[in-house]
Amino acid sequence: MSAAPLRPRIALLADHAEALPPLLRLFEAEWPQYYGAQGPGDAARDLAAYCGRDSLPVGMVAVLDGEVVGVAALKAESIDAYPQFTPWVAAGLVAPPWRGRGIGAQLIAALEAQAMRLGHRALYAGTATAGSLMRRLGWEYLDTTPQHGVNVAVFRKRL
Repeated sequence: MSAAPLRPRIALLADHAEALPPLLRLFEAEWPQYYGAQGPGDAARDLAAYCGRDSLPVGMVAVLDGEVVGVAALKAESIDAYPQFTPWVAAGLVAPPWRGRGIGAQLIAALEAQAMRLGHRALYAGTATAGSLMRRLGWEYLDTTPQHGVNVAVFRKRL
């Protein structure tokens, strides 16, 4: 049985600079092969890029009782096999103690609203772990493709 849904405050990451240090640690812990010391990624650079407001990339953060519990972003590019698709829901991450409580779905809904505000008519997402969530939220499965050595399912949501 899953725990009761939570209602964190979802806001633009640009309005919450204090969220960057805990998110940096969360990214490095969740994706050590990419953001760890030997990985090709730069979590600080990516998170700083997600602090946009009116153009891509733009990030949303979930804050619950003053604690940063999740993040997700819209960005122009994500899955190498689909350069023609844009924008992408990416960097979706909920801190482990808070998973399974609806926070990821709320972050995705906020990104959908943000994409519509920016004039986009569809969104795309690639995920190795959240396929069932995307389906529950009404996203259409398109394909599975390798990305950075991992097979990811690609989804689309028409807005």
